[in-house]
Amino acid sequence: MHIPGQNPGVRILVTAVFERLVYHCACLDDRDPAHPVLEVDALLRPGDADGPLLLPVADYKRMAGFEVAFAHLPGFRAAGRTETRDGVEYLVFPLWSSTGDVT
Repeated sequence: MHIPGQNPGVRILVTAVFERLVYHCACLDDRDPAHPVLEVDALLRPGDADGPLLLPVADYKRMAGFEVAFAHLPGFRAAGRTETRDGVEYLVFPLWSSTGDVT
């Protein structure tokens, strides 16, 4: 999520989330693929954002480009920013509350 005063990185607009998984998204700004940022404009029901949001790595590759994504994925993995569920790899985006707490 975007932190005021910091470089916004790649801006990804999320328009559909279900149980923390991002289902629909679009890249708004691809200038800094090493620092992807989610902007959520979606209806969130109970359970949809109970913890970090998960963006499929396949969607990141589509938006950033395969060569760029392959260059940055090892860093995301080393930093603990990926998670695999049911054989699908996701980029993990912690949520920020208005108090600055991370979930």
